[in-house]
Order: sequence, then C-alpha cells, then structure tokens
Amino acid sequence: MTAEENLPITIENSDGTTVLKPSGDVDLSGAPELRARIAEVFSDPPARLVIDLSEVPYMDSSGVATLVEGMQLANQAGATLVLAGMQDRVKSIFEIARLDTVFKIAEDLTAAKEL
Repeated sequence: MTAEENLPITIENSDGTTVLKPSGDVDLSGAPELRARIAEVFSDPPARLVIDLSEVPYMDSSGVATLVEGMQLANQAGATLVLAGMQDRVKSIFEIARLDTVFKIAEDLTAAKEL
C-alpha cells in the first residue's frame, strides 16, 4: 500500500487560499503524504493555507510534527496557516501539547478563511 492510499488528500485553491483536506488517520503511515503535499503547496506559496482536519479521526506525533513543519514553511513564506475542523480526539492532542496556543485553529472551513 502506498502512502497516498493510506491518506487521500484533496487540494482546492480559491481567492489566494489553498485548502488541503486529508481523509483518514494522520499517523506514521499517512504523515509522509501530508508532508509531501504541504511542501508541494509551498513550492508556490499561497497567502493562506487551510488544513481541513474534519475527516481526520486520529493523529499521532508524526502527524503533529508534520503540521509543525508546515507552520514553519508558512512562516518562512510569509503565509498564514490555519487548522480547521478538528475532531475532539485530535483537538485534545493539540491542547495537551499546548499547540492550540501556537497554531491558528478554526471551528470549520468558513471560519478558517476569515482568520
């Protein structure tokens, strides 16, 4: 099974905002695909990258590390990175690690586009 089969990701662009939407667990097997897609987006940086996590029921430390790397890429590019639609299980990981104070987190995609 390839990484892409482990973690399908859709990418949409509109009005200077790119939305990445992974579907499935962002863990040791899925994180490399998300990392590759984030790097791909920043090869031509958008003004805003929203990572829609509404279809991610579980994330481990490799997934969290991937999002931290994405935030660093966004900062280097002068772009805004927003995480949207976190399920409770994923949100609790960010709260325990106090990363909810570091990332911009929105309830849903609509709110993310306004941050």
